[in-house]
Amino acid sequence: MNRRHCATAAITLVCALTLLASPGTAFAAPEPAPTTPASVTRPGALPPPPPTAPDRSLEAVRLEIDALYRKAASATDAYNLAEEQTQKQSAEIVKLAQEMAKGQARIEELKNRAGAAARAQYRAGGLPPEAQLALVDDPQLFLDGVGRIQQGQKATKDLITELTRTQADLATYTKDASAQWERLEANRAKKEKAQKEIKDRIAAAKKLEDQLEKEELATLLQLEQRAQYDAQAAWLNSGALKGVGGTASEQGREALRFATEQLGKPYVWGAEGPDSYDCSGLTSQAWAAAGRTIPRTSQEQWRLLPRVRIQDMRPGDLIIYHSDASHVGMYIGDGAIIHAPRPGRNVTVAGAGSMSILGVVRPDK
Repeated sequence: MNRRHCATAAITLVCALTLLASPGTAFAAPEPAPTTPASVTRPGALPPPPPTAPDRSLEAVRLEIDALYRKAASATDAYNLAEEQTQKQSAEIVKLAQEMAKGQARIEELKNRAGAAARAQYRAGGLPPEAQLALVDDPQLFLDGVGRIQQGQKATKDLITELTRTQADLATYTKDASAQWERLEANRAKKEKAQKEIKDRIAAAKKLEDQLEKEELATLLQLEQRAQYDAQAAWLNSGALKGVGGTASEQGREALRFATEQLGKPYVWGAEGPDSYDCSGLTSQAWAAAGRTIPRTSQEQWRLLPRVRIQDMRPGDLIIYHSDASHVGMYIGDGAIIHAPRPGRNVTVAGAGSMSILGVVRPDK
C-alpha cells in the first residue's frame, strides 16, 4: 500500500476513533463491514476472534514474541542514548583539540617574545637594565630609563603570568580531552553491546514467527489485536478519559501534523527518519519539526520533560509506556496515539490504553 493510501486509512481511523473512544461507550467487538478495507482498523475495534477457542500454545508464543520485542525496545533506547552521548563527546573532543591547538600556538608566541627580550639584553652587552641605568649621567635620561624599566618589568611579569595561565589551561584541556575520550570509548562499548542485544532479540522473535504456518500467523495477529483491544477497553471503562478535553498548543499542532505525515512508514530501530522511525525517533523529530528540541530516547523524555496528569493531557503530549519507559507515543486526542510500534510494523494510530501507561509528559510546558 502506498503512503497516500496509508494516510487516507489513518484519517478514516481517527474519525472513527472519535465515536469509539468516548468514555462510557460500549466496546463489543463489531463485525467489520464487507466493504471496509482491512487496513482501516480502529484502535479499539478488532476483527472477530477465531471461531474456536484461542490456541494456548500460540498465546504463549505471542507473549514470548512480545517480551522479545519489548527487550529489543529497551536495548534500542540504550543504543540511542549511547549514540547521542557519543556524538556529544566527539564534538567536545574536537572543540578541546581546537582549544589545545590555540593554547599551544599562544605558548609558542609568548616564548618567542621572551626570547626576543633575552636577545635584546644580550645585544646590550648582557647587562640588566638596572645596571645600564646606573651608568647614565643625564638626570632626564635616568628618569626616562626608570620609566622604561618599570614598563619592561610589568611587561615581563604579564608575559610570565600569561604563559603560566596558558600552560595551565592547556594541561586542563588535555585532561578533559582524555576524560572525554574515555567516556567516548565507554559509550561505544555500550552501543555495541546494545546493538548486539537488539539484533539477537529481533532475530529470536523472527525465528519464532518463521516457524508458524500462515494460518497460525493470522491467529497470532488476532491474539495481538485482541490483547490490545481488551487493554484499551479496560482503560476507557476505568474512566481514564473523564475530564480530558485539552486542545493542542500551536507547537503541538505542528508536531501532530509532522507525525501524521509519517503514517505508514516502517519501524526501524535507531531510525530518526525521513523514511523510517523507531518510537522515540518519531516523537523527537515531530517536536523538532515544531521548533522544540527534546531528548532523543523515551527514557530521557520521561526523565527530563515536564510531567502532566492523564486527566490534563492534550494532543501533542507524549505518553510513556512500560515500567522501564521503553516506548512512547504521541497523544492525538479521543483516546488514541500515533506511534511506531515495533519491528515488522509501520507508524500507525492505536488506542492510547492498549499498552501499560507509565505517565504523560509535555514538551512545551
